Amino acid sequence: MSRSVTQTQAGSSTKTHAQKRIAVLGCGKMGTILLESFLERKLIKPEEAVATVQHGDRSQELSRELGGVPVTTDNRAAVAGAGIVLLCVKPQVLGQLLDEIASALDPGTLVISIAASTTASFIQQKLGNGVPVVRAMPNTPAMVGAAMTAVCAGPAAKPEHLATAKHLFESVGRVLIVDEKHMDAITALSASGPAFVFVILESLAEAGVKVGLPREMATTLAAQTLFGSAQLALETGHHPALLKDAVTTPAGCTIEGLMELEKGGLRVTLMNAVIKTTIRARELMTS
Repeated sequence: MSRSVTQTQAGSSTKTHAQKRIAVLGCGKMGTILLESFLERKLIKPEEAVATVQHGDRSQELSRELGGVPVTTDNRAAVAGAGIVLLCVKPQVLGQLLDEIASALDPGTLVISIAASTTASFIQQKLGNGVPVVRAMPNTPAMVGAAMTAVCAGPAAKPEHLATAKHLFESVGRVLIVDEKHMDAITALSASGPAFVFVILESLAEAGVKVGLPREMATTLAAQTLFGSAQLALETGHHPALLKDAVTTPAGCTIEGLMELEKGGLRVTLMNAVIKTTIRARELMTS
């Protein structure tokens, strides 16, 4: 019963905010993906949204792509009257943007930031203690509705604000509510992770070509194998080691390949990639 009540509250909260309007500041690749998903799933109508870009020559084209959503270069005008403000700029310019819009925000406006590394407390300090802030970290599979997004609450955010953010990002995939202390590691694992996976996908496909498969066939086989394996792990909840063992028969083919992966240090290389990326995510805040 409590689960259904929570879902109802989340839907109700989002509807209330959507009626006011959503402003997407810095509507680049990820901002556009998110806004298109909100529109496609009818969480908002084009007239209930506004977006901003840095260069005005992009505004008309983007407005057409978004079905008539107004696109401007004026961030202060965009946030005026908005119930939700989605910050999609790079962390290096976020501070300047926050200074620009702070006095133009309406009281109670929910601010959601997808900027890597920048803490909710930093955003809160720039905007004032009364502004509810939620941090979110989606990834590029949002393009096909298969994102992994982590969200965490800032100091002034209430459960209904977190529920609103969760409901919005569920339109592009799975959502986890996390403690902010995990956000840099999440940035490395799931936000940067698709790049690591695409290297694996490319390598598997190239290997398929090497052993005689047509390139398109090899890529399809590799991609579906990665997709299906991930789906199996998510749906069963089994540890990856158990799923691996289920494929690996004694003295069979698979164990030969696994031995080569171990010789090549694949495990350690992938772990180090996540560790190094986490360190870099922490550095961005101070650079």
